[in-house]
Amino acid sequence: MPHSTRLPRTGLLRTVAALALAAGTLLAAGPVPAQDGPAGPQFGGAAVAIAAETATRDGTTRLTLTLSKAIEAHAFVMERPDRAVIDLPEVNFQLDQETGKLSGRKRDGVIASFRYGLFAPGRSRIVVDLAGPAVVEAVETTRTREGAVLVSIPFRKVDRDTFRKAAVAGDPSPAASAKAAPAREAADTRPLIVIDAGHGGTDPGAIAATGVFEKDIVFGFAQSFAERLEQTGRYRLVMTRDRDVFVPLGERVRIAREAKADLFVSIHADSISAAPQVKGATIYTGSEKATDSESARLAERENRADAAAGTESGEGPADVADILQELTLRETRGFSAGFAGRLMGQLSPVMEMSPKPHREAGFKVLRSPDVPSVLIELGYLSSKSDLEKLQSEEWRARVTGSMAKAVDLFFSGRATLSRPAPVAPRRSAAIAPVSP
Repeated sequence: MPHSTRLPRTGLLRTVAALALAAGTLLAAGPVPAQDGPAGPQFGGAAVAIAAETATRDGTTRLTLTLSKAIEAHAFVMERPDRAVIDLPEVNFQLDQETGKLSGRKRDGVIASFRYGLFAPGRSRIVVDLAGPAVVEAVETTRTREGAVLVSIPFRKVDRDTFRKAAVAGDPSPAASAKAAPAREAADTRPLIVIDAGHGGTDPGAIAATGVFEKDIVFGFAQSFAERLEQTGRYRLVMTRDRDVFVPLGERVRIAREAKADLFVSIHADSISAAPQVKGATIYTGSEKATDSESARLAERENRADAAAGTESGEGPADVADILQELTLRETRGFSAGFAGRLMGQLSPVMEMSPKPHREAGFKVLRSPDVPSVLIELGYLSSKSDLEKLQSEEWRARVTGSMAKAVDLFFSGRATLSRPAPVAPRRSAAIAPVSP
């Protein structure tokens, strides 16, 4: 029996009939609860997805989306773990929260589960976890009598060797896979920086006594930092979230890795209600062994973000399995420490730092073996003075300006700075950002 996750037929017809009105009134109606937030941009003319269905017949499993208008979809497969990625223009996913959570006996053909959401400004992504090796055949688009558009992605089971060849041949880089992408984008060699605003959506992070959420403060800061870097024209930028939406920790790492990011910067703010006198910023780099017990406790708390948002924690990068991978990880952590040092040098004159301004801990978002990564705790929401600064636009402008200078210093020796080689099983030059 085909398994499907979609609206009942009568509900679907009513929703399709209202799609044109719904899509046309998004701007006037305000933020969309499922994906938008007070600070996030509106969807404007984005296609609206109202249903998703999986069905298997004659050896082919299809994932079919019901949309308000036609879109272009580009698909490729990746190995270890086996998965397929479908890149789309920005889509407003108005789907039931359980959509895509297939498992056990409910698993449909080669599709074990799938997830979806915003991948980068103007781009959405669907990630399909495969139950076995399968290739994506030609994406099909049809229109129903009710006016909805059906985008069907067929998966055909293949042997491991065929799948591996398809994975090597595929290019997950949106710029490379989109045939209409301008040549200048494909040739853009500027460093790519991923800026990660912590928490989001159902995960508020730390909460100040005044009711202010960490997720809102760090999102505003991350946006300002991205704008400051963008103004230089020297960097390409990707934000792990560009609105109030939850992004799993593993997904944040995969976004950076698959984008072949040159630097990953995660923005957070801490809180210790029992010690309101504690204040100042701290810069963290990744390590299996924490610098101190306080750092270990903070990493443990931040690593529970997935559970706090009601989602299962995604798998992180594969464990280091051989000496070559271990050396790559060691080299990457050296780059991370180098950037942390430059960051401290630029931030110390413009903001208060904690007594131990550079520490190490096992944060999940810092576990990329081939992307230099740092996590910045800007201050404490439990500190009155820190909270006032965190909400000050003048302070934010000063700090983001200094952080931009640290980035410039980090990449100033780019001619002699070799980026860490990708860790197996990542594909060679053909592979690039997030995975799911």
